[in-house]
Amino acid sequence: MTDETNHNGPDAAANENTAEAVASALEENAAVEADVAETDPLAELQAENADLRDRFVRLAADMDNLRRRTERELKDAKVYGVTAFARDMLGVSDNLRRALDAVPAEMRAAADAGLTTLLEGVEMTERSMLSTLERHGVKKIEPEGEKFDPNFHQAMFEVPNPAVPNNTVVQVVQAGYTIGDRVLRPAMVGVAKGGPKAEVAEATDKA
Repeated sequence: MTDETNHNGPDAAANENTAEAVASALEENAAVEADVAETDPLAELQAENADLRDRFVRLAADMDNLRRRTERELKDAKVYGVTAFARDMLGVSDNLRRALDAVPAEMRAAADAGLTTLLEGVEMTERSMLSTLERHGVKKIEPEGEKFDPNFHQAMFEVPNPAVPNNTVVQVVQAGYTIGDRVLRPAMVGVAKGGPKAEVAEATDKA
């Protein structure tokens, strides 16, 4: 057999096919290795773990915020749930006080046993109502002699009185009340006008 036959015969074709198969296999293997390198299982697990940890931290923060908000809402509901009812009851208390104030002092002094008992009963009812409201967080504002505060007081008129600092509450027309740390009803008051400023008065007292 000649050299030409060896180079051009079936063996040559087989060798050529084998070389191509080897080259193709090497390319496929390189591609697989590249894919494995790009999608490293450990890196994927680490990324997934970091993602899960981030989700858990966010969920824990959301649950903590929800717990705090729920506790605050429950507390507010407990303290302020009776606000509307308490405000209505203040109207009843005002009427009781008006009924008592409508009886002049001289009539009260000369009253017979029946009228005295009636007045005492009304006074007792008023005290009981205010005591019940106080147990539910409703407290009376006592502003007389204090500096006028628009957050708690409503000025109805001014009273010329140079003996006290300007804007001092000198008269209470209608009592005010708070519930918790909120104003249930501002106190209607008269304030002094024309007196010395509060800062000057305080400085004089300290001196």
